[in-house]
Amino acid sequence: AYITQCPIQTGQSYLYNFTIVGQRGTLFWHAHISWLRSTVYGPLIILPKRNTSYPFAKPYKEVPIIFGEWFNVDPEAVIRQALQTGGGPNVSDAYTINGLPGPLYNCSAKDTFKLKVKPGKTYLLRFINAALNDELFFSIANHTLTVVEADAIYVKPFETETILITPGQTTNVLLKAKPYFPNATFFMTARPYVTGLGTFDNSTVAGILEYESPTLHSTVSMKKLPLFKSILPPLNDTSFATNFTNRLRSLASPQFPANVPQKVDKHFFFTVGLGTSPCQQNQTCQGPNGTKFAASVNNVSFAQPTTALLQSHFFGQSNGVYTPDFPINP
Repeated sequence: AYITQCPIQTGQSYLYNFTIVGQRGTLFWHAHISWLRSTVYGPLIILPKRNTSYPFAKPYKEVPIIFGEWFNVDPEAVIRQALQTGGGPNVSDAYTINGLPGPLYNCSAKDTFKLKVKPGKTYLLRFINAALNDELFFSIANHTLTVVEADAIYVKPFETETILITPGQTTNVLLKAKPYFPNATFFMTARPYVTGLGTFDNSTVAGILEYESPTLHSTVSMKKLPLFKSILPPLNDTSFATNFTNRLRSLASPQFPANVPQKVDKHFFFTVGLGTSPCQQNQTCQGPNGTKFAASVNNVSFAQPTTALLQSHFFGQSNGVYTPDFPINP
């Protein structure tokens, strides 16, 4: 917001007309002012061109699944307070699957996302992580997922019982339903992967995978079936996260080549992390040891300028606002 256009005002609309070139897959759109992005979002699905097939068997059905967060307060007030105090922001009240918190939160069982499948059919699940800051593990009890796409790029298919999806990322997987009615239902659960300092919501969100049956016609009958629970990695399982990420490889086929530069002119090594900055005089800060939490790249944090960068450039006041000596190593 404020870069290429002004925010859309209440009760107003804006029409985008753009051309998609050379892309296909799952992306998403969201509000783009601070933490308002936790409130308004949705899938942006780009289908292959006509008469162009997927690099895998056509699925029986495609289902978007969006992970989000639910706040009982204004999320803008949450981040505003964190920036003022220097402490970690208050966590959300729940994670959600397609807007629903599910049965593991108090008084939320009736607000549970249910994925209904037919035995023997293959489904393409389009996962989107719209949570603000949390990487999420996801698994379906007693089922294997085949990863086929990440961030609208086809990847070499690989099987896994759990996926890891980062904020703003999309991942497409194939779910092959069991060949027969299993006389059971299955939890679909997600919870965060966390390794740094700071606050995070360590709760688990759940949905339910149900099989359609010619003999069970009522919700009551379905509730009587056994419910199998999924097993997720520990919150800090870096070994799983590393192994999963290392398995993401471009398809690199003749139809979907991986065209990358072969010559490297200069190497850059960026580390992105969570650090601290000193507390201002006459202020009490709630970060570690009385400091303020601060994100950093190569141990350099962002300082909010008093004048907008584009405005400074327009009026010839850019000297000293930024410098070309940003470190290329930690």
